Amino acid sequence: MNELRIQLVDWNIAREILLSIRFEVFVDEQGVPPEMEEDADDPQGFHLLATLPDSGPAGTARLLANGHIGRLAVRKPFRGRGIGSTLLKTLIRKAQQSGISTLFLNAQCDAEPFYQKQGFISEGQVFQEAGIPHRRMYLHLGARR
Repeated sequence: MNELRIQLVDWNIAREILLSIRFEVFVDEQGVPPEMEEDADDPQGFHLLATLPDSGPAGTARLLANGHIGRLAVRKPFRGRGIGSTLLKTLIRKAQQSGISTLFLNAQCDAEPFYQKQGFISEGQVFQEAGIPHRRMYLHLGARR
């Protein structure tokens, strides 16, 4: 794989490319309604952009100040290369640096094992979000080594 680059980007500058990745993954592939993909939290969030020098944008993820991780998306041609894990680990480090003690996310049920590998724990019942089954997951950073 080419050298993966993960960078923190400003929403106002990178909005178009971040949304193009999110729309490709969530709207086009998974059928999420387009109006759900951009929200009022975007301008305040920490956004990561994963790129490969010869291939361009590969993925994105978002962290909010309250510890909510979301919008983690890797374009189909780049899956299975560890990009999603690298994005998630980078957000965990960013949260620790920002003094956030607990992270949470709404994981699509088929993605629960992916998050469990990073220490997230599922809690509560399965619920529907955009017509897709999800579970709330938490990671308490104080317990991480």
